[in-house]
Amino acid sequence: MRSMGGEQVEEAVAGAVALLRTAVDRDWEGVRAGRLEWSCRYAAEHVAGDLIAYAGQLAGRATTAYVPFEITLDDGTGNEDLLHVVETTGALLAAAVRTTPREVRAFHPYPFRSANREGFAAMGVAEVLLHTHDIAEGLGLSYEPPAGLCADVLTRLFPHVRPGEDPWRTLLWATGRGELPGRAPVTEWRWRNNLVIPAGRLTLQGVTPAAATDLAAGGDGGFAWIEGGPFQGTRDAAAMALKAYEAGTHRPEWGVFVLVRREDGRAVGGMGFHGAPDDDGRVEVGYDLAEAARGNGYATEGLRALSAWALDREEVTSVFATTEPDNAASQAVLTRAGFGRVAVVPEDGAGAGQYAYELRR
Repeated sequence: MRSMGGEQVEEAVAGAVALLRTAVDRDWEGVRAGRLEWSCRYAAEHVAGDLIAYAGQLAGRATTAYVPFEITLDDGTGNEDLLHVVETTGALLAAAVRTTPREVRAFHPYPFRSANREGFAAMGVAEVLLHTHDIAEGLGLSYEPPAGLCADVLTRLFPHVRPGEDPWRTLLWATGRGELPGRAPVTEWRWRNNLVIPAGRLTLQGVTPAAATDLAAGGDGGFAWIEGGPFQGTRDAAAMALKAYEAGTHRPEWGVFVLVRREDGRAVGGMGFHGAPDDDGRVEVGYDLAEAARGNGYATEGLRALSAWALDREEVTSVFATTEPDNAASQAVLTRAGFGRVAVVPEDGAGAGQYAYELRR
């Protein structure tokens, strides 16, 4: 899987600075940055401020709020020197991303109040790409970043947005900066870092479209798996999530999660929903573990946490699961997690002949 890290931050910053350096002799203060209410000068300062803030979140391991500091430029700082500041803060974010362990999550408000190093790298890249576009538009410059960088941002921060043939145009549309044929204009937007749910000895880490693409293709999805993982069921679930993403129907909080051990950061299995809750408020779950992880209670802990999270949502009235009649281990997991057997799925329905279990609010 193509990683999202320091290299991508540096690539985005280098491209932006190279373009803007051609216009350092222009008046940035008196020119509006694209559709924003900001000047081009302020937009560039904002980029530097965000890059250093994201680096500070990771380096400081902030978990409840932003680290309370901000960047201030010396009086008389010119446009060329401002670009040097952008380069410097970009280098600091790249360094922070490279040196932060994968399992570390730091505070960011949208939408689940945390992000890992990959999320902060993606947000930093997004800030650079989008505001360079704004500044370039204001100054009359032509700017189009690499499609790969744009796709990296979309598959990590915009899992709810149907991808298009042109990742850059799709990213501009998704952030209210452009139009796409057949799609309504965007007037409000937020990016979406992946959801992580604590589960005792585990964390349930939401699978992004980038990770789902890799898992479905036989990769590790960016996770460090124990021997024998991931199990085929996890790959199949990732393929379902990827299909929903490509169709523009993916709701990431109702997608796939990887079960990761807290003690060593190793992935042991997959768990997740078959889709969003239906009209009756019922949502279906499925799960599997790598064989080497079985018999340790991981599936029970994960299922309890995921079910509790779901039942805490207003649109959910029950969590539903099916299992084969001869799968005693799966039935034991469901029972220990509080589910009760409710029926045998009719022979003419999907999952015919399976046992059905349910946990109600």
